[in-house]
Amino acid sequence: MKRAGVIAILALSFLGLADSAYIAQHETSGAPLICDINNLSGCNIVVASPYSYLFGVPIAEYGIIFYSILFVLAALELVVFDQLLRRALQGISLIGVIASLYFTLIQVFVINALCIYCLASAFIALVILICASFIEPLSRSAQSSPPLIV
Repeated sequence: MKRAGVIAILALSFLGLADSAYIAQHETSGAPLICDINNLSGCNIVVASPYSYLFGVPIAEYGIIFYSILFVLAALELVVFDQLLRRALQGISLIGVIASLYFTLIQVFVINALCIYCLASAFIALVILICASFIEPLSRSAQSSPPLIV
């Protein structure tokens, strides 16, 4: 499960990065987002709201940083197998889920509009947290003993 979970985190991080980059690119260019999916057409309302910025920086750019960090940590975890990397993956993904929950609540109760890309990012962050929670450490005996050659 360890290797598959980390590979899933890599793939999901890439999807989250693409999602965040799409929003950031449209925020920068001023072009409207394409978002009329199942009556979830509030993307442009959400992106144009004052809540789409934190300290003057678009939330989507924080998403790019978040998913980039997760991608790098997961790639390193595939090579290094370090407990500190696993804990960092778990901690950072937890922070992402908490932030996503906060921003989703802002959409629902303050802005009164839903952004499908924002909800997709929240879902991706949640699945990454679930995958990171199930990454199993290598056992001590597997780490210290050489493989048997027959």
